[in-house]
Amino acid sequence: MLNRRHFIMTGAALFSTPIAAQTVEDAPADTLTGGEITTDLPDVAEVVPPRVPVSPPSMWPVWDRRVTPANYDPMTSNPWGFHPRFLPSLVEANDGLRAGDVHVDAVARYLYHVRGDGTAMRYGVAIARGNLYEPGTYTIRRKAKWPTWRPTDAMIAREPETYAQHSDGMDGGPSNPLGSRAFYLFDGNRDTYLRIHGTPSPRSIGGRASSGCVRMVMAHIIGLYEEVDTGVSAILYPTENTVTARS
Repeated sequence: MLNRRHFIMTGAALFSTPIAAQTVEDAPADTLTGGEITTDLPDVAEVVPPRVPVSPPSMWPVWDRRVTPANYDPMTSNPWGFHPRFLPSLVEANDGLRAGDVHVDAVARYLYHVRGDGTAMRYGVAIARGNLYEPGTYTIRRKAKWPTWRPTDAMIAREPETYAQHSDGMDGGPSNPLGSRAFYLFDGNRDTYLRIHGTPSPRSIGGRASSGCVRMVMAHIIGLYEEVDTGVSAILYPTENTVTARS
């Protein structure tokens, strides 16, 4: 785009010799403003910053009620219709597991939260599709209620038809892919962009459905959220590994 400086410099290059005969009185009135040359070039468009997604805390209790079944009993309520084995259950933990840590059995599709009395709470989960599942030992450095979400650049490049529309992020709420709660997994100080989170697609529990994360029923992770502290480990076992607690 031509700007005023470019216009003047270009004019000087093309017309380097002054035309002595022309005076101020001879010049058209619309070319003079306070002794400066003006142009009809369009103004530079204002740059609008991208919208920042939001999650108003005032809505969190409302959304919690919306995703929690009526007369909810975590161990028996199952309006989602998945296999009953994926309902929360108290089981005996294997010896040597540190209280507070989270273990994900990718074979049986279970998440275990180890308690201090030798037991663990077990929940059904969904894991990532194909090679998008990344086993390893991570640290939960952050947790959030009704988080906002933006797909990673890799997700957008891999499936632009699905994720490009959310490149500026998505507000928190029941339709957000991270659901009601999220635990953020880090490798040292590096955010892996792996999450353990609620899902608006509870029928995926027991399967392989996500783009790298571990999914839980929203009502289940609401109950788990207050029990998990930041700083604990989250161990995601390989898909060929054995279970971590006895059922």
